[in-house]
Amino acid sequence: MRRYAGAADLRAMQELTQRVWSPASPHHIGDLAWGRFMFTPDQADWPIALWEEEGRLVAWGWCQLPDDLRLQVDPAYPHLLDEVLSWFDKLADGGRCETNPLDAQDDVHSALLRAGYERQEDAPHFAYHSRSLSDLPAPVLPDGFTARPVRGEEDLDRRVLVHQHAWNSTRVTPESYRAVMSAWPYRPELDWVVESPDGQFVANCLIWYDEANRVGLIEPVGTHPDFRRLGLSRAVCLGALHALQRVGATTAVVYPRGDAGYPIPQRLYQSIGFSSYDRTHTYAKPGTALPAA
Repeated sequence: MRRYAGAADLRAMQELTQRVWSPASPHHIGDLAWGRFMFTPDQADWPIALWEEEGRLVAWGWCQLPDDLRLQVDPAYPHLLDEVLSWFDKLADGGRCETNPLDAQDDVHSALLRAGYERQEDAPHFAYHSRSLSDLPAPVLPDGFTARPVRGEEDLDRRVLVHQHAWNSTRVTPESYRAVMSAWPYRPELDWVVESPDGQFVANCLIWYDEANRVGLIEPVGTHPDFRRLGLSRAVCLGALHALQRVGATTAVVYPRGDAGYPIPQRLYQSIGFSSYDRTHTYAKPGTALPAA
C-alpha cells in the first residue's frame, strides 16, 4: 500500500534505512535527518511517498525538487523499485528525472534501465568512504584554538554562523538548526566546533550515530574561509571521531564528491585514514515537457 508521508514519518523512513543498512547502502539515518531539517519547511517541502506491507514500511521515495530522487527499498520487496520509479515519473510530469545509485546496487541499475533512464558517464559523483575507529590520531590545533562539542542553545547562533560562512549560504538558519538539534539521532556530544582565540567558531563537524549498526556518518564539515589551510577541518573531524568512538561506534563513513572537479574534501578524509569503497552513478531520463510560452 502506498501513501504520502507527513512530517512524523521521517522516523519510520530512518527505521527502514537502519534495518537494511550495510556498507552497500546508499543512505544512513543521519543523512535523512540532515536532509529533512537543514532547511526550513518553506525551502524544503519535498514530496515523499511510502510503501507499507502489513503496517511495516518497506520502501520510500523522496523527491528533492525539481528532479532528484532518493529511494530506499527493502531487499525482500524488489518489485517496489519499479513502483517508486513510476511514482517519480508521474511526479515529474514530463520533466527531467535523475537519481544516483551506488555502483553495488545492481537491482537499482536494472530497474532504472527498464524505466528508460540512461547512465551519465561524465556526471559528478560521490565517493563512499569508511574508516575503522581504531588507531585514531590525536587532533592537533594551532595555539589558542580549541576543539569541543557544542553546548546546546547557548552555542546555536555561532554554530549556524560558521556553517553559513563555510558554505557561503544563509539557507541554514537558527530556526532550521534548532530543528536539526531536536531530530533523532542528533547528539550534541558529536557536534564539534573549533573555537578561535577570540571566541569565534571557525570550523565544524557533525556526526550522526546509528547505534544499531555502530556506524557514524560525518555530515557536514566546514571551515570559515578566513581560517583555511590551518588544519582545522582535520582537527575538528578527529575530535568528533574520538567522541564517536567513546559512544560505542566501531566505524565511520563519509560521502564526499569523488570527481576531479571537487577534490579537496576527499583528500581531507583520506588524510585521516578513510578509504573509498563505492561510488555513485548518475542516471537520468530527459524531460518531455514543452517549455513555457
